[in-house]
Amino acid sequence: MAALDHIRVLDLTRVLAGPWCAQTLADFGADVIKIERPGAGDDTRHWGPPYFRTPDGTATREAAYYLAANRNKRSVTVDIGTPEGQRIVSELAAECDVVIENYKVGQLKKYGLDYASLKAIRPDIIYCSITGFGQDGPYAARAGYDFIVQGLGGFMSITGEADGGLGGGPQKAGVAIADLMTGMYATTAVLTALAHRERTGEGQYIDMALLDVQVAMLANVGANFLASGEVPRRWGNAHANIVPYQSFEASDGWIIVAVGNDGQFRKFVQIGEREELAEDERFATNPARVRHRDTLVPILADMVRTRTRHQWIALLEDAGVPCGPINDLAEVFDNEQVVARGMRVEIDHSLGGAVSLVRNPIRMSATPPEARLAPPLLGEHTEHVLKNLLGYDDSALERLRAAAVI
Repeated sequence: MAALDHIRVLDLTRVLAGPWCAQTLADFGADVIKIERPGAGDDTRHWGPPYFRTPDGTATREAAYYLAANRNKRSVTVDIGTPEGQRIVSELAAECDVVIENYKVGQLKKYGLDYASLKAIRPDIIYCSITGFGQDGPYAARAGYDFIVQGLGGFMSITGEADGGLGGGPQKAGVAIADLMTGMYATTAVLTALAHRERTGEGQYIDMALLDVQVAMLANVGANFLASGEVPRRWGNAHANIVPYQSFEASDGWIIVAVGNDGQFRKFVQIGEREELAEDERFATNPARVRHRDTLVPILADMVRTRTRHQWIALLEDAGVPCGPINDLAEVFDNEQVVARGMRVEIDHSLGGAVSLVRNPIRMSATPPEARLAPPLLGEHTEHVLKNLLGYDDSALERLRAAAVI
């Protein structure tokens, strides 16, 4: 029995933040019905290459970006711009516990699919809206994009190489972290609302904003600023308060060395055959190393270049000095720990063969998440859902198809 197999979710989202939330709920057993535009679907279906390939090597129209956020769902195509489409989605909402949407503020009201309209149909509905800037405030009407939010929310001001250095300047993250973390916060909010409803019978409205989440994600850095009033600077892969605690280039690639105390520093330079550095008063203690980092780090960089990544990691791990490689994704999915934890999963796809996806990372003893269904083809479940959930017959479906409603 899956933890959420009694919950049905109507997914009116696209791209990443909303689909990520809905996929997480689906991983735990929720029946997620994804509503998509007939003939087009979620924007990310077309964000390729790469695309899923069948066993004979044929590229499909299923982009890897779309596959990443839509497993375990059922796809139903409905044109909500038509009155009949709006009626269908309203009928589906009446059969669902949760609605998740990421339309612009107020856009769904004109379709009768806003919270107030659906609450009138199902009073205990849980309705989660995801936008760039929230339902109120001076930016509410703006479209929200992860990249813009990373900049606006301060993340890029603390990410990237230091000003004045090689490649210095603000840098976004390599993945859409504001989208992904908003999806995760939204999941928490939905689960909390479900727990509240189980105790009280009361549904509720959830207002999630990418900018709010990005500001919250500043965590200790944000708290440091609020406590001190000092605007933090970028340190790249270095640490503001610990030296050496950064990346170094070995003879064949990059490694991370995270020296946490003076004893570990001594071991590090002994392995590098530069024992005298631990005796130098400029480098003997961490406060001294922080003050003289501009002198010390180039010396250490030259030292690290004398060995390979594998040699350094083996020697440092044996000595108890925290370290690790900077892997590319081929190395990540070949890593013995990643393999042992089963982070790559294969799911049979309706087009043939299996699609490779990343496993939900949550481990639970009684109700673990499960990758049951491959991301659906566009409209793959339209007929089944409308027949079995809403009672539509073949003639009704044919009429709706002819009118391009589904």
